[in-house]
Amino acid sequence: MKIALIGYGKMGHEIEKIAIERGHTIVSIIDMGNIADFDSPAFKSADVAIEFSTPDTAVDNYRKCFAANVPVVAGTTGWLEHLDEMKKACSEDGKTFFYASNYSLGVNIFFAVNKYLAKIMNRYPDYDVRMEETHHIHKLDAPSGTAITLAEGIIENFDRKDRWNLEVEEKPTDISIHCMREGEVPGIHTVIYESEADVITIEHDSKNRKGLALGAVLAAEFTNGKKGFLGMKDMFNF
Repeated sequence: MKIALIGYGKMGHEIEKIAIERGHTIVSIIDMGNIADFDSPAFKSADVAIEFSTPDTAVDNYRKCFAANVPVVAGTTGWLEHLDEMKKACSEDGKTFFYASNYSLGVNIFFAVNKYLAKIMNRYPDYDVRMEETHHIHKLDAPSGTAITLAEGIIENFDRKDRWNLEVEEKPTDISIHCMREGEVPGIHTVIYESEADVITIEHDSKNRKGLALGAVLAAEFTNGKKGFLGMKDMFNF
């Protein structure tokens, strides 16, 4: 498979390494210094583009991929106000777009456990729920896309909460998400249920970027040859 990389920071380098190990070819690498390469024959020859850039540049990158008719695996978070535009491009214009808030297999298992636990805890009104997340100091968005997905999974299954709120609970139906930015932490996400009697905690702690990079390459392999708006629920059956 021919892969284009958009964004060539630490994640881009890790994705490149794993993609080559899995027998794929990197035909184009686009970063801040060569945006014009979206129009190059090399980029247009890609079967899939894997994009990990910044919230400010991601949406324009996706539009350029659509213009070049290159399917997108989107790894950037912090731009979701434009998600309906991506879905419309798939449904009306025949484009291909794979989106996940986190590509790690372990995190997606954690998403499933989180939803299941919320269903159980919904029956026990003595417990309240809150969340914490920690990432490296370079991460621009807060809360993380992973934290938002976890919060949405709780809200779907926990009747006493109807929205998430950054840092505080303005009302009892809010889920507070406390965000920390420290050193080079790849990502720690914690869900905490607490009553007067005890505390129940589930946590996912990423050791490095390898899980994310492998998941992105697996998503690219899954996306190749498909059409439409895709996600982890299509690739994994949890």
